[in-house]
Amino acid sequence: MSKARAILGIIAGFSLILSSAAHSFLGWKQLRTQLEQVQAPSDLILGVAIGWHFGGIAMLAFGCIMISLFVNRLKRKNPSPFPALVVAVAYLGFGTWALVVSKLNPFFMVFIVPGVLLAIAALPSTAERHSR
Repeated sequence: MSKARAILGIIAGFSLILSSAAHSFLGWKQLRTQLEQVQAPSDLILGVAIGWHFGGIAMLAFGCIMISLFVNRLKRKNPSPFPALVVAVAYLGFGTWALVVSKLNPFFMVFIVPGVLLAIAALPSTAERHSR
């Protein structure tokens, strides 16, 4: 794997961490305000909060795993790219679904862009494919 692709993977990992913070802190504040404005029951707000914050912590975990994986790639260790491919497919799949159901709301590119970056960083290069 090239140094540039490992750096791309690290950048994608940091973008996942930054988006997890925005999701958990900024996103929840806005969503809670909207739920309170429509007088949603407190147990519904709590349930949504729990799921919402789990999403944020999962994004943080994915970012940390990606940074670790691609830092090890930079150190010439050879960790499996499989975790990065799983996260890339999840982000691309969810982002594509969200774009479709939201009638192409560009906000959901926050899932597509990191997914593409991770896919590019994790897919084997031509040289790696031929060495097998």
